Amino acid sequence: MPDVEKKKARAAKAAARRSRDGAGARALAPEMPVDNGTKVESGARGKYVYCIIHSSEPLRFGPLGIGADPADVHTVNYKDIAAVVSDTPIEVHDPTRENVLAHERVNETVMRKYTVIPMSFGTVFKTRDDIVELLRSAYDAFHDVLVKMQDKLEFGLKVLWDRDVMIREIERADEDIRNLKGQIGATKGSTYFARMQYGRLVDAALQSMSEKYVAEIFEALRDVAVASRANKPIGDKMIMNAAFLVARDKEQAFDHRVKQIGAKYDKLTFKYTGPWPPYNFVNIRLKLERAKEGK
Repeated sequence: MPDVEKKKARAAKAAARRSRDGAGARALAPEMPVDNGTKVESGARGKYVYCIIHSSEPLRFGPLGIGADPADVHTVNYKDIAAVVSDTPIEVHDPTRENVLAHERVNETVMRKYTVIPMSFGTVFKTRDDIVELLRSAYDAFHDVLVKMQDKLEFGLKVLWDRDVMIREIERADEDIRNLKGQIGATKGSTYFARMQYGRLVDAALQSMSEKYVAEIFEALRDVAVASRANKPIGDKMIMNAAFLVARDKEQAFDHRVKQIGAKYDKLTFKYTGPWPPYNFVNIRLKLERAKEGK
């Protein structure tokens, strides 16, 4: 039976990793926006920013935000774009499970109706005026990205295998490797060099097999995705760690194709997550830093 596992977008472990590693925090506010050299009074309140959207009208999304008592989530608007925010103490927010889930919960709710540019976890500004200045200074960058990401969602796909199972497959298929293993088993003396050769051949075969699987999976998903990104695999079992940008009206087609691929490659395990905001396909850090410098 193929193992294709699809997890909901609010999976805490994956969300925490993206926030901690910055893998999904592609649209970043200026570094430490709560600290510009002025003293922050104890108990001072600021604005936590979750994402940027297209909206000419003020919006409210309800009590979904970060905090022990979920804060009311609303927008700060400038022209036809808006920051989705909630009131929060001016402090460093630790990426605890509860905080990260709140951050993800807001983005997940907003993205049901709006295209979002996700902000990095823990982005806090002192005042509403500071956020308006950010939107004004980086308006062109935000507007351009929102147009490009309109009605697009991100899905994650990790592919794993059992290395021992694959080695047995290689030994069955490759006569040279099979014979070399037999010689090692039958030799009574030192087998150091034979084992070294066997290890090199097996590693090369595993690499070739991995590359073949990954290339075939990317190719199979190419016509149901707008774009894709290959990230570095994590650990020895993972051979593919990818993100796919998918048009909203292609979500079911993409989902169906992943399941087809899982049925075809029944010796692989597929970890399929989403939909997410386009974390891996938005990066306007430099433009935001320039906006800060120009203030």
